[in-house]
Amino acid sequence: MPAFGPDVTLNDPAFIHPTAHVYGKVTIEDGASLWVNVVIRAENFEVRVGPSTNIQDFVMIHVGGGTGAYVGAHCSITHHCTLHGCTIGDNCLIGINATIMDGCVIGDNCIVAGGAFLTERTIIPDNSIVMGIPGKVVRTRNNWIANRFNAHLYEVNARAFDEGRHRAWDDAAVLSASQEKMDELRAEFETLFGVQASG
Repeated sequence: MPAFGPDVTLNDPAFIHPTAHVYGKVTIEDGASLWVNVVIRAENFEVRVGPSTNIQDFVMIHVGGGTGAYVGAHCSITHHCTLHGCTIGDNCLIGINATIMDGCVIGDNCIVAGGAFLTERTIIPDNSIVMGIPGKVVRTRNNWIANRFNAHLYEVNARAFDEGRHRAWDDAAVLSASQEKMDELRAEFETLFGVQASG
């Protein structure tokens, strides 16, 4: 793992790429991963990245003018996103090049589409799909399974990268285990939410 300043807390993340830049009061939880050229800065307030969450290549996370930045568990913050002083719930996927501004709160199990721009203090309920500029809810759907599965695949990949293996997603054993994981997630979803998993 790269060495960061004394205010950075690493609670057993799965992988941190050597090009990641992390400054200030930042906590990265277990199973999380920071990929190529991630930048996280917390000169005041704090930034927290939850368990098993992946922060993908070229993402920038910064505190806001009056708020920290918080990302929940089992999230995928995809390439080139900007998170600025906002809160992301658990089991969310933030699409490529989305921007989420100060004081925004994204509920659990949400998808924010690529390229969306959420203006300051936007509140998004659980189980939403958000699109547009400015970002608005266009559909309600519980995205728990898909988002958890995506985060799982990234955690598997992160642990492989940490061992110097860069083709995990092309490994037959990994693919077989991933299908088993999907079956587990479907069963867990039905237990948690009391409805049958679709698809």
